[in-house]
Amino acid sequence: MKAHEFLELLEKENISIDELSALLVKALSDKSLKIATAESCTGGLISKKITDVSGSSSVFDCGVCTYANHIKHKLLSVKEETLSTYGAVSEKTALEMARGVRLLSGADIGISTTGIAGPMGGSQYKPVGLVYVGISTKDKLLSRKLLLSEGREPDRERIRDLASACALYFALHEIDEI
Repeated sequence: MKAHEFLELLEKENISIDELSALLVKALSDKSLKIATAESCTGGLISKKITDVSGSSSVFDCGVCTYANHIKHKLLSVKEETLSTYGAVSEKTALEMARGVRLLSGADIGISTTGIAGPMGGSQYKPVGLVYVGISTKDKLLSRKLLLSEGREPDRERIRDLASACALYFALHEIDEI
């Protein structure tokens, strides 16, 4: 999904980026569910957005920032084989991070982000703005691939903001399935 597609989706659903975290906390609270986050490229921004909402302590117990691969492996049980074969920025890593944080925390849903926020670090195959969001529930494991630069000059803060908003949005839509 590209940035403009995500923004159009929000507009179509009449949701502003600024209200995503409050909507998520309310939906989790209404169903007595807990969420946990595992973040790499967003550096704790998802956790911040959730905990900025009054009442979030009833739905949020755990957020981890696992920037280094050895921490992804040690704390979230991301397989060393996954990291060496696919890399930290991959669908497989995002899935293992989301599952790992859900199991670590005992939450009902785990969400993760891993990507390249830039402005450096990108390549032809993994450009700046490439982000994977992972979502794990007891019954489901899924990921979303995001391309958030869209030919623009890479803007690290914009990429991180959009990646965290996408993760909140995808988690919000999975709550109905739990």
